[in-house]
Amino acid sequence: MNFMRKLERKYGKYAIPNLMNYIIVLYIIGYVLYISQQLTGIDLYSTFLSLNFKMIMRGQVWRLVTYIIQPPSTSIIFIFFALYFYYMIGTSLERLWGSFKFNVYFFSGVILNIIAALIIYLIWGVSMELNTYFINLALFMAFAVEFPDMEVLLFFIIPIKIKWLGILDAIFLVAEIIGGYAALIAYNTGNSVLFMRLYLNFGFEWFSATAALVAMLNFFIFMFLYKKGPGKSKTQKNFRKATKNFNKTSFNERFYNANSEKTNWEDANSYRPINPGGARHRCAICGRTEKDGDLIFRYCSKCNGNYEYCQDHLYTHVHVK
Repeated sequence: MNFMRKLERKYGKYAIPNLMNYIIVLYIIGYVLYISQQLTGIDLYSTFLSLNFKMIMRGQVWRLVTYIIQPPSTSIIFIFFALYFYYMIGTSLERLWGSFKFNVYFFSGVILNIIAALIIYLIWGVSMELNTYFINLALFMAFAVEFPDMEVLLFFIIPIKIKWLGILDAIFLVAEIIGGYAALIAYNTGNSVLFMRLYLNFGFEWFSATAALVAMLNFFIFMFLYKKGPGKSKTQKNFRKATKNFNKTSFNERFYNANSEKTNWEDANSYRPINPGGARHRCAICGRTEKDGDLIFRYCSKCNGNYEYCQDHLYTHVHVK
């Protein structure tokens, strides 16, 4: 994705590292508001913070931002598992893609949610309060594409690979889009029997279909460009292969195995006092060293020369020839 690389070179410094940490905090705030609603009966989220274009058009523009605090679950039992699961998904994608691409992917989902709600409001006059469902679904679908062989426990009992859950979600998503617009066609053509079956029996309606189609465009675009772009290097393929043993090795070991084509552990971590402040390692893109946090550094075997990169830029930089 040459376009994405150009954007990163120009705007990469504005990317928010560890974005999911902040998103999880927002979800926790949203859950606290939900608990307060259960205790007091006052729905602060819907009244002041939700994505309601009827109220946005009256000047409550802060709703364009505050709607993302709604947590992925409101169950007191599952909220902790949901928060941990989406934290794991987000951090894994950020490690693989780099902070900039992950930021673009996440915030494009936020913007597309707003566009979907606006389209529904302008065309049908319905103020559909979209929440974070499609944002989180886009994260999960991307994770299923990037880490298809990772296993999770379905219902905390049945081991199943992520790719099968991703395929199941994709089937439901396509069915929702097709069924929703089929209900719209049946309604406009006067086919009341088909409309009643689709709408009442299956719950298909065109508002949700439009929301699903527009809000998930970031996944369709990113995955299409990513898969149709230049082929992955051997290093990236090795990294993907290493993730199949996700639960057997630590992240540091997996990262080392993925980048062990022309280097070894001793060479990669030997002392080289060439960086300011006595730092041993320095990223050739962002300039960060091991003193800037818990970072992992590796040399790129595809670049001509000793160019070292952090985990955010090892697979996203342009090779030096």
